[in-house]
Amino acid sequence: MADVLGVVFRRFATGTVTSDVIVPPHAEGNTLVLGDVNISRSVLFLAAVTAATDLGLKVLFFTQTPFQSLPVSLRASIPGLKLESLKNVKFVYVKTLKELVEDIASLHELASQAASVPSLIIVDSLDHFSHGSRVGPLQDDLSPVAHVAALLHDTAAFLSQILQNRADGQSLCRIMVSFQSECEGSRDSEELLLSVLDRYLQVRCTLEEVKRDEEAGLNEWQVYLSVMCPSLVQQWHMVLRAGGALEFRPVFGGEQQIVDQPEKSKQENKRCGDS
Repeated sequence: MADVLGVVFRRFATGTVTSDVIVPPHAEGNTLVLGDVNISRSVLFLAAVTAATDLGLKVLFFTQTPFQSLPVSLRASIPGLKLESLKNVKFVYVKTLKELVEDIASLHELASQAASVPSLIIVDSLDHFSHGSRVGPLQDDLSPVAHVAALLHDTAAFLSQILQNRADGQSLCRIMVSFQSECEGSRDSEELLLSVLDRYLQVRCTLEEVKRDEEAGLNEWQVYLSVMCPSLVQQWHMVLRAGGALEFRPVFGGEQQIVDQPEKSKQENKRCGDS
């Protein structure tokens, strides 16, 4: 959900942010987060916190691993925040793909209830649900990924209709999914897998580590927020400091053309032109 990520980037930015994250009107805003599983999880958690506390949205967060405490990378960013205070965030701990599918499908039952409808559905590490532990190459069968992505997309559209009926057409339900795409399989298999996700998640947030200083306890990432058609990339610099604070800094000239994009984004744009 690119607009939520925009709020996250601005809230935890160092320096002045003069522009907002821009998503073309035709893009649905459903977002795929690619990168290291730990930092991706921190970004998802930060998005959930921001959506719940700053925007007042109901958030549904699916994950295999229970949060025993705040992710280490967020403790310094949000001092004093307790998990109990996140009343608008519902964490759902599911172990298997079957359980995940059943829980998502059950959200359609909210249409006949007066229960609160989520405005943001987050799935942490979809690849873990689809393929189990990361001990080998991705399976050749892409149907689990396609099924879950399509179900999420259709469920969000269904819940958006409910929200619009309840809030005079002003509310939408969006999806945010993290996925670790690097694998031991071929590049063609990886690209095919991501192309399946692209059908339902039109915005990508790609996290690429650029510096790791173990001695200073400083890690840095480049964050590329991209929409495939038309090609649009906005770039941010993310820093995890020794004390655990996570900071964002906009890269000047953040709306960049394809020549400034990482290799994966170039490939995405090529597919866009071929479609």
